[in-house]
Amino acid sequence: MEAAMNWGVAGAILLAAAVLIGAFGAHALRERLDAYATGIYERAVFYHAVHGLGLLALGIATSARVAAQPAADAAGWLIAAGIIVFSGSLYALALTGMRRLGAITPLGGLAFVAGWCAFALALSGGFATR
Repeated sequence: MEAAMNWGVAGAILLAAAVLIGAFGAHALRERLDAYATGIYERAVFYHAVHGLGLLALGIATSARVAAQPAADAAGWLIAAGIIVFSGSLYALALTGMRRLGAITPLGGLAFVAGWCAFALALSGGFATR
């Protein structure tokens, strides 16, 4: 159960970070970013927040023993990696304009998809006991 609480804590921390990063973009970067970069930045914040909520839900599901722990842990790591790679590459692209950073963004998207599939597996009792 301790690991389940950690996913909930990780989700809450990532949500707080998404709010701070979003506020930074809306205020400190308002004059610095053009419309294209602002759109990219906002997309990064959106996916960051949505998947932070996913980790929060994962923590709740494992704490309630609704999700099997091994698959839940796989889901958590994949979703966390997706936030880092997907949103991180978009944040960097928006701030630097280095378009080649966009080449790694789909890898983060794949991590998100794999994470949600692992979450579904965890909810169905996959890998082990609850």
